[in-house]
Amino acid sequence: MTRLCVVLCAACLVAGTFTAFAELENVQVGGELRIKSDWIRNWAVQPGPFEVRVPNFLLPQRPIGEFVSGAPAFNGLGLVSPYAYDDDTNDLWLIEQRTRLNVKADFTNDVGAFIELESYDFWGEDFRSDYITGLDNRAVTNDDVEVYQAYIEAANMWGTPLQMRIGRQELAFGSQWLVGPKDFGPFYRGRSFDGLRLTWPGETYKIDAFATQLFEGGINEQDGDVWFYGVYASCTAIENITFDAYWMWLRDARSLNDTNFIAPIEWLEEIVSLDDYDATNLHTVGLRAAGAFGALDFDAEVAYQFGDADRQGFFFKPFIYGDDGAEFDAWGATLDVGYTFDIMWQPRVFGKYAYYQGEDNRDLSFGEWLNPFYRPEASVSFNRLFSNHMYNGFFDLQNDFSNGHVFVLGAIAHPSESLDLYASVSYFLVDEPFDMPAYTKLGSWRVPLAPALSFWTQEGDDEIGYTSDIVLTYHYSEDLMFMVHWCHLFAGDALEDGSFFANNGLVFGGGSDDHDGDFITFETRICF
Repeated sequence: MTRLCVVLCAACLVAGTFTAFAELENVQVGGELRIKSDWIRNWAVQPGPFEVRVPNFLLPQRPIGEFVSGAPAFNGLGLVSPYAYDDDTNDLWLIEQRTRLNVKADFTNDVGAFIELESYDFWGEDFRSDYITGLDNRAVTNDDVEVYQAYIEAANMWGTPLQMRIGRQELAFGSQWLVGPKDFGPFYRGRSFDGLRLTWPGETYKIDAFATQLFEGGINEQDGDVWFYGVYASCTAIENITFDAYWMWLRDARSLNDTNFIAPIEWLEEIVSLDDYDATNLHTVGLRAAGAFGALDFDAEVAYQFGDADRQGFFFKPFIYGDDGAEFDAWGATLDVGYTFDIMWQPRVFGKYAYYQGEDNRDLSFGEWLNPFYRPEASVSFNRLFSNHMYNGFFDLQNDFSNGHVFVLGAIAHPSESLDLYASVSYFLVDEPFDMPAYTKLGSWRVPLAPALSFWTQEGDDEIGYTSDIVLTYHYSEDLMFMVHWCHLFAGDALEDGSFFANNGLVFGGGSDDHDGDFITFETRICF
């Protein structure tokens, strides 16, 4: 890490040298204002954030994993879910607003700077007045304006095509399947990275290399930071076809400890290899091909993940210790094929498929249940990193659906120059279903058959269900647009049985029922 710091410091000095001899040539001011209303029916639990689906006493010895971010009080309670899919739950309705303002400065010597401020809010968060008493208070401002992007960039460095960008910046590569700015859908808070990006453009190729810091651990640990590195190469030597290859490395060196016993016990743990967590190293290598043959277009990508998954394994602890040998070992793939007809409305029909390999080791065999020395394994599915692909407004709001298959058929048409119409039907399946404790149904109740015999299970259903989407976008002008989106969920049995397909396959996605749902959003956006 010291070597990397030296490289970053050198880059800063280089940037400083360029700006010292550069003169300001041009300044541009721009921005964007987005206001969006979201309504989701039969989705979240009430009052939230989680409900217990299976009590802990029905899951003895089973490594469930306690990834209940934002609700640590639920740890140890058993199997919990943030989803309801039940007509009895309250609907979610809110209005979100994102305001962005940026300044771009161009200097001589191919030097530039960019600063962008943003404020992301829900309507009603900062109202100052109490209508009952008439008292006007100061607005809550601790979460309003943030520096979303702020970077220096230089091109043609040392007489070469090399370009450098250093500072806080968005990253987007390829189709943004794994890395993108998260700039659409509900809760579009955006995503920017602190770091350095180097780009070498050629006539038929481009190579990007980046190093970004996601978490700063301070002086509490010698090596306690989180970094995200990568190299992304694109080749356009064949007309209308792009080939990409990449390697990405996410390293999380924050320390983990199951126990803090006295020295002799800690020494014994080291002898028997317990509580021995290394840094998490998630490596992702992938290939992509995209392009068009006449009216036919395609975009195909496949990625493989490997490395140490100790931070995930830490949470799989049915007893005292987690899995300090957990590993990433999963495939992901996506394919989009479309055909555009040269007729009125220029309709494009398309089919999509996405696969995120899942893992579910949360069941026990009879022998493992009997063995007092059995050490359960973690369940680590494909990690979607910082994806900008969202498949629905129910269980993929954070672009984190994994351990599953996605099938999509749809069409896009343009009834006029200013009107776009999108319609699709999607089908979702679980890759590795969860095994529930054996039970029998008594009305809407699940009655366990053998609470103490946790090896006795029954596999859940793998059909999550269908969604239908209709999106109508009206471009009032080049700068102003209006959009309405309706997504209907036709719930499958897997939404009631439940499996781990949320939050990269680490959070249980089961509801208290399998009722259908609706997601409706209206958005307006102006750019300037």
